[in-house]
Amino acid sequence: MTAGALIAACSNAPKTPDATATQAAEPATSQTTEELTVLFVADLHAQLYEHPELFWQEGQEDRLEMAGGFARVAAAIDAIKAERPGRVLVLDGGDTLQGAGEAALTEGAAIVPALNALGLDAAIPGNWEVAYGPEVLKQRATELSFPLFAANLRDESTGERLFPPYIVRDFGDVKVGVLGYTDPDVPERQPPAYSRGLSYQGPDELPGLIDELRTEQGADIVLLLSHIGLAKAVQLTGELEGIDVHLSSDTHERTYAPIVQNDTWVVEPGAFGSFIGRLDLTLDEGKLVDKRWELIELSADDFPEDPEVLAIIDASTEATRDELSRVVGHTSGVLARHNVIETTLDNLLSDALREATGTEIALSNGFRFGNPVLPGPIVEGDLWKFYPVVTELKTGEVTGAQIRAFWERELENVFAQNPADRFGGWIPRPSNMHVRFKADAPRGQRVQEIRVGGELLDDERVYTLTACEREGDHPDTLCRIPNARNTRIHTLDAHDAVRRYLQKHADATRQLEARVVADDRPQVLRSQH
Repeated sequence: MTAGALIAACSNAPKTPDATATQAAEPATSQTTEELTVLFVADLHAQLYEHPELFWQEGQEDRLEMAGGFARVAAAIDAIKAERPGRVLVLDGGDTLQGAGEAALTEGAAIVPALNALGLDAAIPGNWEVAYGPEVLKQRATELSFPLFAANLRDESTGERLFPPYIVRDFGDVKVGVLGYTDPDVPERQPPAYSRGLSYQGPDELPGLIDELRTEQGADIVLLLSHIGLAKAVQLTGELEGIDVHLSSDTHERTYAPIVQNDTWVVEPGAFGSFIGRLDLTLDEGKLVDKRWELIELSADDFPEDPEVLAIIDASTEATRDELSRVVGHTSGVLARHNVIETTLDNLLSDALREATGTEIALSNGFRFGNPVLPGPIVEGDLWKFYPVVTELKTGEVTGAQIRAFWERELENVFAQNPADRFGGWIPRPSNMHVRFKADAPRGQRVQEIRVGGELLDDERVYTLTACEREGDHPDTLCRIPNARNTRIHTLDAHDAVRRYLQKHADATRQLEARVVADDRPQVLRSQH
């Protein structure tokens, strides 16, 4: 079956769900009524071109369609702006300059021209914006045609904010304030070297800044734009007063209907430019009387691409096109990563790491991003979506007890009952290891069984393990496992390992193999919320 036929075969479900939510109040109709629209994208991850996307709705068959791309996002933004001239605010929730080969090979520079053509009004930095280091982030910020803002990101040496804490925009007689808050866990969540020289604060300053927007800036509407993940965003919303809507990003969640917390809406707009969130607000005499939210799927069948923006993208990526289009392997099946617990793509990657070094076990990070790869060739550009950073492989020796403690800690990061304790991405992806757990069990008691090579884990035995080096980690730390022995950093990096594997194996296809199984969750789990 060709890629086009496969997409068509997976496109039987309705394209447009009933995705509009509205609060109970009826829209005002007096002459004092003011209306405005907020458009919201997040976690674009430098996906400049259209790509296969997996769409799903409860009770419907999954659909695999072409979607996204900056040219399609730009066309959607322009179309909505034409509906409501001068009454549209466009915001980006971060993780924009990283995630594709075009970005990695140019430290984000190739993304800037297309990003400036989207028509954004402002953006916050995400946890991956530091992937090229603080100085590159500062440089890219000067090249953007719109401001970055974040209340809790500072220069470590001076204590000064890197960017303004909020923006304020006027729409007729309505003043809108948007407060920015990025992930305070970046120094631990990303390789520590990425954010060296920066400091991140928690939410303590947010109440004062909300009050400042209301009283000193005179904002009629206050939005919180955050990059901390949906579950944490819902929890934080319950702890704050004075927010009208919380625009969440980071976890790539698709909120077709808003989550209500203390009468405040929390929404997240998916990822990769496959979606755009639309928030319509109605005010009467400066008071919010009606709001509507719609998560719009930007599928190729329903939305055109802006040809001028597409030309800008082509020009900015010309220097990397030959390299990124080079064929490195082949798959006869779809490789995807839309699952919290186990994915076909990561089964391939962890197998490649283990084969490259010959250890008993290998672990691939629980990355959230990476579009599906359709049957056919795998190209160099796909490797950057598999592994967004190139890091050397690191091997070492750990005991069974250390492995068990690692899994308990990682499962707590993903399934903590208290959202404030959740950390990072999804579950690590193992090779030659099977893990059975209970997500709802108490902390430290989730692991039910671990097997290595089919044998039950022996807490006293020493195992060899492969993972990726995190720049800035202690030499004895192996995939967040401290005190590993005989660690070694190889000259081989993660991309090299995958290339070698694909050269040796004619077909990269993988299935879900129950490598990690939750007794109290389905095998396919789309959301952490």
